[in-house]
Amino acid sequence: MPRPIEARIDLAALRHNYLLARRHATRQAGGAKAWAVVKANAYGHGLLRAAAALGDVADGFALLDLDEAIALREAGIRQPILLLEGFFEAADVALCNRYDLTVVVHCLEQLKTLRQSTLSAPNRRLPIYLKLNTGMNRLGITATQMPAVRRELAAAGTLARVTLMTHFAEADGAGGERCIAWQLQRFAAMTADWPAAGRLPVSLANSAAILRYPHTAHDWVRPGIMLYGGSPFSDQDAASLDLRPVMTLRSRILAVQEIGVGERVGYGGTFVAQRPTRVGIVACGYADGYPRHAPGGTPIIVAGRRTHTLGRVSMDMLACDLTDLPEAGVDSPVVLWGSGLPADEVASAAGTISYELFCALARRVPVVAV
Repeated sequence: MPRPIEARIDLAALRHNYLLARRHATRQAGGAKAWAVVKANAYGHGLLRAAAALGDVADGFALLDLDEAIALREAGIRQPILLLEGFFEAADVALCNRYDLTVVVHCLEQLKTLRQSTLSAPNRRLPIYLKLNTGMNRLGITATQMPAVRRELAAAGTLARVTLMTHFAEADGAGGERCIAWQLQRFAAMTADWPAAGRLPVSLANSAAILRYPHTAHDWVRPGIMLYGGSPFSDQDAASLDLRPVMTLRSRILAVQEIGVGERVGYGGTFVAQRPTRVGIVACGYADGYPRHAPGGTPIIVAGRRTHTLGRVSMDMLACDLTDLPEAGVDSPVVLWGSGLPADEVASAAGTISYELFCALARRVPVVAV
């Protein structure tokens, strides 16, 4: 019998969340389309699994790795595919053309490489997303670089196939409205003296902006965490946004220990019983992707009821409190996060975000799509 742990992926919930994102966008901008952001193996949910679930509804797919983009094409995906960090070397350009990919261009060096590739293959003009740095200060063209960028674009002959984009730094935070307004002002200023810019498609909104700042929708939006049922906000839960959990990490109780007052649990003895305590041992640990830094007291569901973890998370096991759950025992079902227990809540208890929980799911955990 296999070890009793699995991640269940609810494909109907994934479709629901994608369609919700697109409805939010089209409510503001009637012709808006939505990239399904499936980078990082679809945030740990499985790239090909997610693409198959969304294949007949998604306007396009966005990710990072060229190999993953090629895998989507070879799996039969015909929608546009966007490489969010663009290409990394000149040889990639030919592959991007061959597989009909759209690339983000975020620096002058990429544009120069693109121009050289265009000169050698003038009939193959790669569609690009020109990323402007309006305050995130990770990737993107700066205001001072814009004149040189426009010259490169004109020389490359790709101006008619450009989409303008930027990325909001604080759309998910308390200062989101102020920050977005400031970034939009920068975006407008950077393109104000570029006559063609007013006619070019625009992509601005991530999950947080889609949900809270619909005026940023424009032509293409880029929902990420919301596709997988995570809230981008610390002050609003996923259920209140009508987002459904896609991944549920489930296991079972392996053993039960009865300990007395003063006895300890786990490595380092960080939990000390203040009362006679029934301790349930769950088949899940940090080697499965559960965060080792999750403290005692992190919520967990056993036999349909909420309780909490005790002590440190081990490689293959963690402990939980069954004292007030007399019906729970060996083989009782456990939910680590997902249906009935939002991943955002578990992540918050562990001092992280649901993105990390999803992406950290270990390869050894069996995945079941439903």
